Amino acid sequence: MLRALIVDDEPLARRGLELRLGAHQDVEVVGNAGHGQQALELAAELQPDVIFLDVQMPGMDGFETLAALPEHQRPLVVFVTAFDHHAVRAFEACALDYLLKPVEDERLAQSLERAREALAERGAEAHREKLLALLRQVAGKPDLLLEDALSEHAEDEVLKDREVLSFKDSGKIIRIKVDSIRWIEAAGDYMCVHADDDTHIVRATLGDMEGQLDPKRFQRIHRSTIVNLQRVKSMRPHMNGEYFLLLDSGHEVKLSRSYREKLELLR
Repeated sequence: MLRALIVDDEPLARRGLELRLGAHQDVEVVGNAGHGQQALELAAELQPDVIFLDVQMPGMDGFETLAALPEHQRPLVVFVTAFDHHAVRAFEACALDYLLKPVEDERLAQSLERAREALAERGAEAHREKLLALLRQVAGKPDLLLEDALSEHAEDEVLKDREVLSFKDSGKIIRIKVDSIRWIEAAGDYMCVHADDDTHIVRATLGDMEGQLDPKRFQRIHRSTIVNLQRVKSMRPHMNGEYFLLLDSGHEVKLSRSYREKLELLR
């Protein structure tokens, strides 16, 4: 059962969304809040799986409310707004999704499906951490990484042979040729994959991306950027040990000081 909390300063908007959510048998609306402070109190008390959070509210708006939620107990968040330009801020704030008012049933269903998938991934991540703790205990290595516990050779062979990356988004499968990727940058919970002909926005993390790409071809050069080493044409020093890398498309991406050791791979 997906436990939902609705936060909106307009009673009619709260009621309308509650009715729409009620049409989904695996969704339970556990509470309603009319302002940010009440939302924080109910979130702590009810521990919902997902919050449908209005952006424009008097006093504490939706973004401020999200920022005030304790990170260790932060549920999934779907922003609800009447203005499309808030979508970018929603992604930057690590929201699961955003809905435009008036909320359409089809888009609501898509958001709920994303919530189900995200909760399943959280369960898988918790299982992964338990497995890693066991491996560390057995190996007697408290700093052991899961990647080191697996067969590096077998993983390298899989990555070497991978020619296409596949991502599921809103019920569609997006397929991107690996060789076409120039660079990847983070945008909240989403990734912008800049390829030859287009920029694809997919729901993933940089860690997910690194795990699917051959490290001999792709390297992280910034906390929010992965670059295809084969698409780098030149580099120029910037300041404080940083560099700008010129790609074959004419775009420049920054190599931050924290990743300066990656310069050896470009020489």
